[in-house]
Amino acid sequence: MVFAVQDLHIEFGPRVLFDSLSFVVERGERIAFAGQNGAGKSTLMKCIVGAMQPDHGKVLLPLHTHVGYLPQDGIHISGKPLLDEVLGSVGNIVEIQQAVDELSAELQTLDSATEAYRETLDEIGHLELLLQDRDAASLRPRTESILRGLGFAAADFERDCGEFSGGWQMRIALAKLLLQEPEVLLLDEPTNHLDIQSQRWLEQSLRTYRGAICIISHDIALLDSLVTRTIAFHHGRAEEYSGNFSFYLKESKARKEILQRQAKAQQREIAKTQAFIDRFRAKATKASQAQSRIKQLEKIELIEVEDDDAVMSFHFPPPPPGGNTVVKLEKACKAYGPICLLKNYDFTMDKGDRIAIVGVNGSGKSTFTRLISGTEAPDAGKFSFGHHTEVAFFSQTHADVLNNEQTVLECVESAASRETRPLVRNLLGCFLFRGDDVFKKVGVLSGGERSRVALVCMLLKPANFLIMDEPTNHLDFQSQDVLQRALAEYPGSYCIVSHNRQFLDPIVNKVLEFRPGYAPRLFYGNVSQYIESVEAEERRLKAAATNAATAATVQSPATPANKKDARRARAQEREKRARVLKPLQQQLAQVEEDIAAKDARREEISAELEKPENVSDNQVLMTLTQEYQQLERETEKLYSQWEDISVEIEQAEAALNEEFGATAEP
Repeated sequence: MVFAVQDLHIEFGPRVLFDSLSFVVERGERIAFAGQNGAGKSTLMKCIVGAMQPDHGKVLLPLHTHVGYLPQDGIHISGKPLLDEVLGSVGNIVEIQQAVDELSAELQTLDSATEAYRETLDEIGHLELLLQDRDAASLRPRTESILRGLGFAAADFERDCGEFSGGWQMRIALAKLLLQEPEVLLLDEPTNHLDIQSQRWLEQSLRTYRGAICIISHDIALLDSLVTRTIAFHHGRAEEYSGNFSFYLKESKARKEILQRQAKAQQREIAKTQAFIDRFRAKATKASQAQSRIKQLEKIELIEVEDDDAVMSFHFPPPPPGGNTVVKLEKACKAYGPICLLKNYDFTMDKGDRIAIVGVNGSGKSTFTRLISGTEAPDAGKFSFGHHTEVAFFSQTHADVLNNEQTVLECVESAASRETRPLVRNLLGCFLFRGDDVFKKVGVLSGGERSRVALVCMLLKPANFLIMDEPTNHLDFQSQDVLQRALAEYPGSYCIVSHNRQFLDPIVNKVLEFRPGYAPRLFYGNVSQYIESVEAEERRLKAAATNAATAATVQSPATPANKKDARRARAQEREKRARVLKPLQQQLAQVEEDIAAKDARREEISAELEKPENVSDNQVLMTLTQEYQQLERETEKLYSQWEDISVEIEQAEAALNEEFGATAEP
């Protein structure tokens, strides 16, 4: 056992969060805390770590058990360089190493025959044993590896921690916890501020973590791959499930159905007993039996089935009709000081495009959304909206400009049009503002609540082009599901900056990847397919690098006969590589040529659709639109072929490298 919760009771006014909550966490367990926002998950973590005291009950921790806690927000670290701050979080290792260095320098000045020399040498030995026990030799490399995994560059290591924004502050706190390796990790939404690459790295790190982990997250993919036990909180009660999050969702539904059947069966029995009592109570011969049944009824413990929270739905206001081109950037450039984000970049978004924008933090994703929304101009180049494009933009900064004096309801109603005003109360309910919550002043809301209000204001605007920057960061599963279903049936176009794969996969058809120092790349398919493509590319590059390194190190000074054999072997290898790979590479080149041709034709059609003489000719519009849609379908098939051929090339190269690894040429 690493800790136990025993008879915990927590209440806020009349509301009871937990009543007699008890559970035990064993060493190495992976546990998800599940439940709606406000169910008490974060409060429970604060009680476990000692940041909050329960009204009754206690948390039992064995002596010397170290509990590490990552809250959702509220962390600000400053005053030290990043690397020193993280290194310094591991006991006093840095101070011990400095003491060893100072004593070693002092040792050089002492006579080896003196007592002072022997005492100094003993002290150095003692301190080095402490460092060895704490694996100090690998501390700095481990720290740098963790920081890089969480997205920090080597140039960041000497920056003061106070220079980093809130999301990066959370990464610093997470890095310190991972370096400390406490026996228990309590993680409250650890992936909220991580990009896809950092999420993948963290997921791998947590899988191999030696201690126990309790996690709160809205990232279903992470929970499913990591946790083996789920504790769900609902209406003051907790239920345990021996499985991951998807298992919990399925099992909780099955349990509910069983309970409903049991409750119905019990009600039938109660009705039969009551009918007997009503019929025979007045008869002297049956009176004793009737009294017995009455006592029996009084002892029955009724099976209670809690009502499900109302499942709400939302539909976007009908978007106004627009042209085939939604937005276009031509030779766009954007830089902030020495940091160049875009250089001579061309981008066209067509009607029906549903694009996920991904990439590491700081690579330009939010800047790009401001450019295509028209709220910020490129430094050079041209930006233009398509014919009748109407944009609705949700930015991470929009929550900061809300009127603090308005209530939530007043704020949202002021953003609604006459047509969308009837949707206000339902939409607020979808995004966790229910009952009296709508009468709270905006000024008293938390950061997450303000963000949800700003999102609701944006969703009420009729538009045919939606731009959303991290819309799910502060939404629970139910609200995410509402938004996801609304986007799935939305007939317009949209771009979404997000790293929530579970949310994005069913609703996007393209992925735009941002990488520092490179132009953005467009991938066809959803985020999971994008990740597969990137991983396949990484494997190909790694295999090529290994192949080149092996070839460069193969030096065989030998007799002329041996040299002749080596030349013959390399010739055979070149011949086989060409025979196996060349047809595949030719196929790949042809597919890429076909894709380029179809993309060029789509550009031509887009230009034709914008011409005034064609806009008014329904027959021409229909013909061009049908051709455009056919080209899109054919392009998607070509991209599938491209991926299949790429995988085939990768597999063939791997087999050839295994066969000819010792004689491979660059």
